[in-house]
Amino acid sequence: MIFLAHGRLAAWYFWYFAFIGAFLPYFALYLQSIGLSATRIAVLMSLGQLMRLLAPLLWSWLADSGGRRVRIVVGSTAASLASFSVVFLTQDFVGLLIGMAILHFFWSASLPLVEALTLGHLAANPERYGRIRLWGSVGFVVTVMGVGFLLDSAPISAQLWVSWALLLGTLVSALTLTEVRSNAGQFAGPIVDVLRQRKVVFLLGAGLLMSAAHGALYVFYSIHLVAQGYGKTMVGLLWTLGVLAEIVVFLLMPRISALVSMRRILLACFALASLRFMLIGWAVEFIGLLVFAQLLHGASFGAHHAATMAALNRWFVAGHQARAQALYGSTAYGAGGLGGALLAGALWEQVGPGITFSAASLLALLGLILVWRGVPGDSAGAAVR
Repeated sequence: MIFLAHGRLAAWYFWYFAFIGAFLPYFALYLQSIGLSATRIAVLMSLGQLMRLLAPLLWSWLADSGGRRVRIVVGSTAASLASFSVVFLTQDFVGLLIGMAILHFFWSASLPLVEALTLGHLAANPERYGRIRLWGSVGFVVTVMGVGFLLDSAPISAQLWVSWALLLGTLVSALTLTEVRSNAGQFAGPIVDVLRQRKVVFLLGAGLLMSAAHGALYVFYSIHLVAQGYGKTMVGLLWTLGVLAEIVVFLLMPRISALVSMRRILLACFALASLRFMLIGWAVEFIGLLVFAQLLHGASFGAHHAATMAALNRWFVAGHQARAQALYGSTAYGAGGLGGALLAGALWEQVGPGITFSAASLLALLGLILVWRGVPGDSAGAAVR
């Protein structure tokens, strides 16, 4: 039964991130094709981060208080599927704004709850998290490559139909998930007692800055490449390369974390992220450097995410996990992602890609400072469980 639950979680991650692989790299190109400005594209593409500011806290409070995580995931995914259908009904900015806002309000519920489910199912073996989570990366790779290849011969609107079908797959997969039995013995005091700890505050702040640094990447990377003459198949290949690096890191994290402290892993992640965004901004015409920059996604996202999840798993007890995941999602991917996307949108047309990605590099350096000052130097063997 344990391995069956793990397989169902892996399948859910596959479908969830397969949708993101079809949506995130190419939806901005669709919006550009219907004549929207860079500012309006940035607003629409940042709605996911906006909804992740507050909505996940509501969903996670309901889940932690009533043990209804799976039911909430199923219901919110069904609502996401219905609201995404607005893209087939209108190209008007206001209509898209409303439809995408509703989509992301419900879509934001799923990931923190399933992360908490996964960590709950892995209570005895948390080091296996990366081996389940990597299937999300596999799903992303499959669709980012497939859609990129498709769009070199099909109209950009084909991306919408693929995304809708993948949302349907996510819903079907959510129906197979199972709850984790609660462990009353792990009850602790109010979650605010943990949130006041210096290490938690600095980790959340660093996560916010890392997500903000990725704002330019998630909104404008595909547009940046196409403007430099790269075809959509090449765009897909470069996105895929980054995620393949992420998969390798997820597989190696148990071994890495046994040798290197969580603090050092995070410091390396932020330093390499800063380098990555500088290369994307100023060396886009050099394919070798661009490939190297994409390989650094294994650090700027993969290792950073795995180390952060391990810290949250260790610092928060089972009864706090859904809220801890939601709080991190709201802080990092919500506030950080929204701020980074809007900053990129404001800079892109005014000062160009080089300065925009340089600002992203600076945000990563600020995150490095927070880790340096506030995350404790755990021993190597205890760094990432």
